[in-house]
Amino acid sequence: MGLAERRKALGYSQEGLAHVLGVDRTTVGRWESGKTEIQPSLRQKYAAALQFDLAELDALVTRPTETLPESAGSSLRDSYGSGDIDDMIRREFFRIITVAGALTALSAEESEALAEGVHRRASEDFLRMNGHLWQVYQLARAKGSVHPIVRDQLTGLTKALGGRSEKETRALCGAAGDLFQLAGELAFDSNRYTDAAASYTLAASASKDAGALDLWACALTRHAYVDVYEGRYREAADTLLVAGRIARRGDSSLSTRHWVAAVQAEAYAGLGDLTACERALDKAEQVEDLTGPAQNGGWLRFDGSRLGEERGARYVQLGRLDLVERTLRSALAQEALAEGQSFRRRGVVLANLAAVGVKRKDPEQVVTYAREALHLARESSSGYVARRLQALRSEFGPLARDRRIAELDAEIKALSVT
Repeated sequence: MGLAERRKALGYSQEGLAHVLGVDRTTVGRWESGKTEIQPSLRQKYAAALQFDLAELDALVTRPTETLPESAGSSLRDSYGSGDIDDMIRREFFRIITVAGALTALSAEESEALAEGVHRRASEDFLRMNGHLWQVYQLARAKGSVHPIVRDQLTGLTKALGGRSEKETRALCGAAGDLFQLAGELAFDSNRYTDAAASYTLAASASKDAGALDLWACALTRHAYVDVYEGRYREAADTLLVAGRIARRGDSSLSTRHWVAAVQAEAYAGLGDLTACERALDKAEQVEDLTGPAQNGGWLRFDGSRLGEERGARYVQLGRLDLVERTLRSALAQEALAEGQSFRRRGVVLANLAAVGVKRKDPEQVVTYAREALHLARESSSGYVARRLQALRSEFGPLARDRRIAELDAEIKALSVT
C-alpha cells in the first residue's frame, strides 16, 4: 500500500493530513508522488499520522529523482543530475551570467564566436527562471521566503542588460517587467505598499520598453491594487481605465482585459457604484468564452475561477446582504472541491462571510467563519488574509461586548500582518 492509499484508508484528504502535520496540501501531494523527500523533522509525525513505524515508512519512501521540465534543458540534468530544482535552475542561471561576463575579457574575434549563442539563450533562461519563481511563489506557504531568490535574479538581470542588441534588450526588458511584478507581489503580501508601488512602477516602465502590452497592462493593474487596498478608489479606477485600453490592444486570446475588469469592479464597489461594478463583473465573466490557455500561471493568472467569491466580496463592499451570502457560500463550496485550493483565497472568503455576520449582528456566524480564517492566516503566514481580518475588527462595533467576539478580537489583534 502506497502513501496515498494509506492516507485514504485512514479517511484523510490531502488537506486534512496537511493540517495535522502543519504543512501545505501541495507538500503532502509532492511526498506522495515522490517529487520531494519528507523532511527529517516531520518523518516521525508523518509516520504516526499514517499509523506506520519509521521502518515501514522508510520501506515505502525512496529518494526521489527530480524531474525537470522540458524547458529547463538537458544541460541541467547532465551537469547536476538529480537534486533540488530551485538550486539547479539557479546554478544554471548564474552559469549563463558568468559566461556572459567572461566574454568581455576575450578578444573581439573570440567573443564574437561565442557571444551569439550565449546572448540568445540569456533572455530565454531569465524567462524560464521567472516562470519557475512564480510557481514557487504560488506554492510557498510563507511568501517572503521567495524574496532572496527574486532579489538575486533582479541583480543578475540588471547586469545582463548592458551591451545588447535592440532585440535582446527588449526581450530582457520583458523579463524585467515580469520579475518586478513578482517583487511587487512579495512586497504587497508583506503589507509594504510603498515598495510594492515602486516595483509595479518599474514593471510598467520595463514592460512598455519591451513592447509587451499584456505585461504592461498587468503591471498597471497590480499598481491599482495598491490604491484599492489603501482606499483610494478613484485613483485606482483612473489607472485601470488606462490598463484596460492597453489590454484591448494586446493579445485577445489572453485574459488580461477580463482581469482588469475584475479589479475595476472592486474599485467601483469602493466608490459605491453598483451598476458600474456589476457591468465590470459581467465583462470579467466573459473570460469563460476564451478558448485555449488564457493565462500563463505567472504574471497573468486570471482564469475566472475566483469570480464567484469576487462577486460576493464586491456585494460585501456595497452592503448588499440580499445578494452576497448566497454568492459567498457557493464560492466556499467550490473552493472546497477545487484541486490545489489556496489557503489565502479560502481565508478571504471566510473573512467576508464573517463580515456578513457582523452586518447581520450574528456573533455565532462571525466567530465560526473568522476563527477558520484566522487558522488559515496563521498556516499560510499570509499578510493578505491577516489584513482582511484586521479590517474586520473595526466593524465589530456593539458586537465587541459579546465575550466570544472579544476573545476573537484579541486573537486577531495579535496576528501579524507582515
